[in-house]
Amino acid sequence: MPKAKIMIIEDEDLQYEIYEECLDEFEIQRAKSGSEAIKIASSYLPEAIVLDHVLENEELGLDFLPDFKQLMPHVPIIVVSGALEVQQQIEALQGPRRAHYCLPKPVDINVLRDTIQTAISECGEKEVIKQFESLERSKRSDIEFLLSRSTDRLSRQHHIRLQLEDAKERPNISALAREFRVARRTIIRDLQEMIRRGELDASVYPKWDSETEE
Repeated sequence: MPKAKIMIIEDEDLQYEIYEECLDEFEIQRAKSGSEAIKIASSYLPEAIVLDHVLENEELGLDFLPDFKQLMPHVPIIVVSGALEVQQQIEALQGPRRAHYCLPKPVDINVLRDTIQTAISECGEKEVIKQFESLERSKRSDIEFLLSRSTDRLSRQHHIRLQLEDAKERPNISALAREFRVARRTIIRDLQEMIRRGELDASVYPKWDSETEE
């Protein structure tokens, strides 16, 4: 069987050598900075990411979580760092663009190995699959409708996000509703969901507009 691919974002050579020696059951791709990891991701899609916080060129690993989630939305991320305060660890594990695990340095290599295996087998894309399988097992009479509606919503949100990426002004809710043949409240809900997931900036649809637009 081919080895599972993991990306290790770590600038310290000694620490990386430890990973390389002790995690030989995985195919490892190294990056020394978040910027380098983003470039590598265009041609190397890992099944899990091990991310240090303090990186080369004074970059901070957590600053790149949104970029990694944008490029590799279903790849679980394991933060390994001795430079994070408790609150930073909590924040790293919360929100739409979160890491799945946060381990302290010096890290127990056996704990890291088990965490990587769990992340690969149960997190990321596997989580989405399990959600759909759970719906199917529920034997709801409207399961096909629910799955279709979910797919339509994600497709519509994807196209809306592409439209708004280079927009200079806030979106025209009514125009979007006409384009996608849905109610205005549906477009508003789409925008709010994408903001919660971190796919759109909050300025696209400020909270104070929620009540007036409804």
